[in-house]
Amino acid sequence: MQLSVNFNIEEFTRTNTGLHNIPGFVERENLQQLVSNTLQPARTMFGMPITVTSGYRSPAVNAAVRGASTSQHVKGQAADLVCADNARLFEILKQQPFDQLIWEAGNDVQPAWVHVSYNGMANRGQVMRMQNGQYYGL
Repeated sequence: MQLSVNFNIEEFTRTNTGLHNIPGFVERENLQQLVSNTLQPARTMFGMPITVTSGYRSPAVNAAVRGASTSQHVKGQAADLVCADNARLFEILKQQPFDQLIWEAGNDVQPAWVHVSYNGMANRGQVMRMQNGQYYGL
């Protein structure tokens, strides 16, 4: 199922755990909002492919990957992304509506991946960096 020109539901539900990972109606709607409001506009500006490495996670998948119990991935509100230039993607995502934007691991030049979430009208616009398992506000 296509969510936008450049994103489909399959890339948000892929998992290597072998566990059931099918979002319900609410989670699909949240994924659609994330894509429509944040990811597709960023992809259009970026002009290059963006790979979703983690999108929706069922509670079982989230537990298997040791995700936080409050993870927005379980609600279909978050995605972890990689591309040819993660730092540039991070800067482009800053220009979109988002709840949380996290520079995940990596170094001062490039994050290893970028986490972004969208929470509708309750977006906090929180920008952080995760290094050595610790989160810091930017």
